[in-house]
Amino acid sequence: MMRGHGGMGWWNLTRTADVQPHVTKDLLKRVATFARPYASRIALAFLAILTISLINLVPPLLFRDLIDNALPHKDAPRLNLLALGMIGIPLLSGLIGVGQRWLTSRVGEGIIADLRKTLYAHMQHMSLRFFTNTKTGELMSRLNNDVVGAQRAVTDTLVSIVTSALELIAALGIMLSLNWQLTLLSLVILPLFILPARRVGKTLRDIVNQQLDLNGQMNALMSETLNVSGALLVKLFGRQPDEIKKFGERADKVRDIGVRQAMVGRWFFMMMGLASAFGTALIWWFGGTLVLQGAFTVGTIVAFAAYLTRLYSPVTSLVNARVDFATSMVSFERVFQMLDLPVEIQDRPTAVELKRTKGKIRFEDVSFSYIEAQTDDEQPPTADRSRDDNKRNGEEQDVPAFVPTRRYALRGVNFIIEPGQLAALVGPSGAGKTTITYLIPRLYDPTEGCIAIDGHDLRDVTMESLTRQIGMVTQETFLFHDTIRVNLLYAKPDATQVEIERAARAANIYDFISKLPQGYDTIVGERGYRLSGGEKQRVAIARVILKDPRILVLDEATSSLDSESEALIQDALKPLMKGRTSVVIAHRLSTILAADVILVIDEGQVIEQGTHSELLAQGGLYARLYNTQFREQLAGVR
Repeated sequence: MMRGHGGMGWWNLTRTADVQPHVTKDLLKRVATFARPYASRIALAFLAILTISLINLVPPLLFRDLIDNALPHKDAPRLNLLALGMIGIPLLSGLIGVGQRWLTSRVGEGIIADLRKTLYAHMQHMSLRFFTNTKTGELMSRLNNDVVGAQRAVTDTLVSIVTSALELIAALGIMLSLNWQLTLLSLVILPLFILPARRVGKTLRDIVNQQLDLNGQMNALMSETLNVSGALLVKLFGRQPDEIKKFGERADKVRDIGVRQAMVGRWFFMMMGLASAFGTALIWWFGGTLVLQGAFTVGTIVAFAAYLTRLYSPVTSLVNARVDFATSMVSFERVFQMLDLPVEIQDRPTAVELKRTKGKIRFEDVSFSYIEAQTDDEQPPTADRSRDDNKRNGEEQDVPAFVPTRRYALRGVNFIIEPGQLAALVGPSGAGKTTITYLIPRLYDPTEGCIAIDGHDLRDVTMESLTRQIGMVTQETFLFHDTIRVNLLYAKPDATQVEIERAARAANIYDFISKLPQGYDTIVGERGYRLSGGEKQRVAIARVILKDPRILVLDEATSSLDSESEALIQDALKPLMKGRTSVVIAHRLSTILAADVILVIDEGQVIEQGTHSELLAQGGLYARLYNTQFREQLAGVR
């Protein structure tokens, strides 16, 4: 088995979380690429924002006209028009605002969907190396929390920045036309808004990054312990109190960082409010003095005070938007960090389609190594979960640095399997048998050497065409939480009912399915847990039969099944392997005796190969395995 294959994938993902985010030009350009398809809607939204900003500047002028003209001159018609204007302007602004919100929400939701689809597609193309060493909860956090955080930057923060900037410019223009001295006085206190924002922005950015990491850790624990396998393990070992405590600790960390974020934000808003109050008081004092001196009308100072709100409110929003934008960019950067992880297994530009093959498999000087991330004290990161649990909790300096080390699972493997042959892989546990079966469908690429099918190097053919030619039944059968029909159709979506039933009959699962109340529409449960081990394996075999591959790769793990299920599966495998090139990790003597060639694997090397009689005559490892393991099966049959 390939335990720890590719610690590099896990290592890269967690290291990206430690990188401090910065709003750079390149980052903004990359964000813009996702916004480009929505350029027309964005332009319309900005036009709507500009219109709303200009309309909202009219009410203070209405107030001035009301105080300076309509009321002193007892002008009722003018009063009526001003009153209607005070109703009509908010109504018009509100209607345009509804349209603007529809546009921005369409843009924001569109971008989040595109970002999520791109990220999911990228994850789907990652090699098996990545998934065996990355926690599912971490991936879920990237797809959910981080992408939603990125959406906020578009739908809320960006709109706020544009709106506030337009309101600020327009308000300054009108204020200067009313009185330039008061306008300059209003601008004196702007440093009180700007300076605190610099420190608060950095603090909140760090908090948000830490918050996303803590959420990812909590999601990872939920993903591990709330799926069927994890829940079963917890119950069998009676570790519910420990897992509840561990989850509580992680939930408390998420709570604490959320409280810290809220308090930092609240203190910031309080400082902004005090600065605004100070500026307003200053303007009323100086403006009131001008009114007393006759240099200003009462309506003008009232209008000016109203525009002062239009000045300070956008400044506060812009300062806050800068903070929000920086924190939102953390989410974008984390998503892009995931997208930047290299796809290890991918088609070459010159890759050709592998047509219907004969099924000749050749391993030529194949070596395979995997990267294992170890700490500087030589302990693998998975050895102690508590160390992983304490990562990224504000104490990164206490976590040992991870150093990738290379370990070989295969060295210099050479063999040829002719078309239609049954090749049995035999050897002790950990010898490298599963590694060989994973290399054939190119779940991994060899570190050295060449693997070829019908003379084509696997790296020179497209993954899609290679996958069509190979069917694989793994030791751990996986079924989706769906119906038996859906699980079978996963191999051939356009299969007819006749084809489905034919495959089920060949796999010795037809009678079982027919007796179920819902038949093929029976839900199999999470990972197929509503079925027995033998039933799951027969469904998996039927699925491969439906695919009709030219090459079959099989881990014949039947030792844990009852004799009846084992016999049914063995009967199902015979027609499955007929006429196909089959590579089987053999656990049964019957399979080994039927094999055209037996490959004896030990410590990552093929040390013997031949037929059963040839290998027995050599008196090597195969002979020892036969005498200690397989002869017992033969005696049991007798």
